[in-house]
Amino acid sequence: MKVLIVLTSHDQLGSTGKKTGFWLEELAAPYYVFKDAGAELVLASPLGGRPPLDPKSNEPDFQTGATRRFEADSEANTALSNTIALNTVDQADYDAVFYPGGHGPLWDLAEDKNSINLISSTLAHNKPVALVCHAPGVLRHVLNVDGNSIVQGKKVTGFTNTEEEAVGLTNIVPFLVEDELIKNGGNYSKGDDWESYVVQDGLLITGQNPASSSEAAKILLKALTK
Repeated sequence: MKVLIVLTSHDQLGSTGKKTGFWLEELAAPYYVFKDAGAELVLASPLGGRPPLDPKSNEPDFQTGATRRFEADSEANTALSNTIALNTVDQADYDAVFYPGGHGPLWDLAEDKNSINLISSTLAHNKPVALVCHAPGVLRHVLNVDGNSIVQGKKVTGFTNTEEEAVGLTNIVPFLVEDELIKNGGNYSKGDDWESYVVQDGLLITGQNPASSSEAAKILLKALTK
């Protein structure tokens, strides 16, 4: 069982001068769900090398058992420092793909042709794809074989407009995940803000926020073992 985890390479929060990147819990929690189940993990990003960490995600308030375990794990940190470039990835080498969020993916992965092709090709080959928090936004340009949006008519979730409002970035992000999923025909639903909420529609698994990361990974594992 081989799982590819795709991370952002984007580190600028719009024109604010502040840093962004991937959200640590959204990598760490799924990483250990997969690792503890015996999966082989490969990390990728558009530029390769060490992807940028959203500095906020490593503040004390956002640390968890999984993030502390990851920080102390030399093997995990070596993997993080040496992500492979997304343009070298072939979906045929993997059984499933997982996308952590953070705000970074809204700028790069959402527009990245390699990411778009990876998702459409993985799903077309009957393999599951899971995305959490802001990462469902990277589905915005992914199409089915029939040319329609990959989310059209599908049950999906992702970071809510009210959660974005709460972090004060509604007018900074290039688009709102909730609005984009609805605009593309997704059957969008959500749970309470900041609580775990995951939706599965066939091979497509989406989680609402950081708290949903572990559950999304567990559902991806179940999809793999069916």
